[in-house]
Amino acid sequence: MKYLHSCIPTFILLSFIGFTANAQYTETINSNRPGASQGAFSVGTGVIQLEAGAYYGKDDHSLLQTNTDILGGDYSLRYGLFFEALEISLIGSFEENKKFIKIGASDVEFKTRNFKTNTLGAKYLIFDPSRTIKPDAPNLYSWKANQKFKWKTLIPAVSVYAGANFSVADNPYLYEGEKQVTPKIAIITQNNWSGSYVLVMNLILDKLTEDFPTYTGIVTLTHAFTPTFAGFLEYQGIISDIYSDDIVRTGVAYLLTDNLQFDISGLLNFKNTPDKWQVAAGVSYRLDLHKKEEYLDDSYEGDRRRKRTEKQKEEEIPEEN
Repeated sequence: MKYLHSCIPTFILLSFIGFTANAQYTETINSNRPGASQGAFSVGTGVIQLEAGAYYGKDDHSLLQTNTDILGGDYSLRYGLFFEALEISLIGSFEENKKFIKIGASDVEFKTRNFKTNTLGAKYLIFDPSRTIKPDAPNLYSWKANQKFKWKTLIPAVSVYAGANFSVADNPYLYEGEKQVTPKIAIITQNNWSGSYVLVMNLILDKLTEDFPTYTGIVTLTHAFTPTFAGFLEYQGIISDIYSDDIVRTGVAYLLTDNLQFDISGLLNFKNTPDKWQVAAGVSYRLDLHKKEEYLDDSYEGDRRRKRTEKQKEEEIPEEN
């Protein structure tokens, strides 16, 4: 099972240790939780996947002299549609903020509660190195040559994402003048490296048609310590005239069954306008309706696997007398 977290990311729980399957569908769930990035690979055709969690945190703004309690939930509904390279998704969050502002000698509370984000989008894999780049044949005479670093391993899988943010007109999380429907696009890359490491990068351009667009970069490194237990480290940079920040996340995920994953995580930022921290926990569940075994690999090894499978099927058919 070669492509696990996606996405998860991003967070991708890597159960591909020792396996080299080259279809997007994997035998174990491929979740983006608990990071903020998306992995390059889809869940696979016929797969319906729900990823959801709850989070709690605080924002303390040193200039505005405000303290905010944050309680929310995020969710993602993913579906592999038509073919392996395509995935459609609904990604969003609902949040309640209790902001305390010091007025005189008293702290006055202001409460905000609504959907903070909702984005309907589609992701499509445009390049998979396992399909187009033939692996090097093993050197039978040199162990050192086989262990040598290969530059081609730096070439990632690449996906493109396009979606639409939508909200109601009186949503308090919209800034004044912001439209109810705005575009969101992203470029997503993913490297699956030996040693059970996955590197996912997202470059996101959000609300480009508005007066205050947002540009976000996310880098997520995931490592599977065992076939069922993995951890991740993530950096997110946000640039906007409304809100800019540098955020780090870390956490772990545990694969309970092939279709069920649990996770916990936390985040911190690097400024005091506001100073932010959050903790989160979540679950990912897959309804696996995938039927057809599809290969995206045109490599030499992929061709050998297909031929072996066809031969095995022929041998299982009894000859007619």
